[in-house]
Amino acid sequence: MYYTGIGARMTPAPVLKQMTTLASNLELSGFILRSGGANGADSAFEAGVSDPHNAKIYLPWKNFNNNPSALHDISVEAYEMAKHYHPNWYACSQAATKFHARNCYQVLGTDLKTPSQFILCWTPNAAVTGGTGQALRIALDHSIPIFNMADEHWNDQFDTWMTEYQTQPA
Repeated sequence: MYYTGIGARMTPAPVLKQMTTLASNLELSGFILRSGGANGADSAFEAGVSDPHNAKIYLPWKNFNNNPSALHDISVEAYEMAKHYHPNWYACSQAATKFHARNCYQVLGTDLKTPSQFILCWTPNAAVTGGTGQALRIALDHSIPIFNMADEHWNDQFDTWMTEYQTQPA
């Protein structure tokens, strides 16, 4: 069971703390984190995971932010997918295209075919914006539930979703 934990680098400190706690609790519930090693939300989620086998950290390049994750090779398919979802792909720098392509893995896994069960994130005003917006566009297109912690109702919605998810037959 995978979830994607992502968000803005400028995520407020109280939310970062909550993300770390959520990651710990989700790990105990059997979920594996997918994230991207960026400062802010990504790092907060990753900090909550105690066993490195329970986190898949997709990097735009080797040793990004001194992160030791081996998941840094980006396929042609990921670039093509990223181009499809980005509203202004040709305006992106080479580095930006790497970030956007790695976002595909955060949502759909290494094979680009295994969707996360849900997305936990924080974006300003709960908007589909910035680098996180790329992952959110992919999630929306794949009908993956998004719980944006900037939305005042996110926690109730997430609790309801988790209750329903946990009561489904295996």
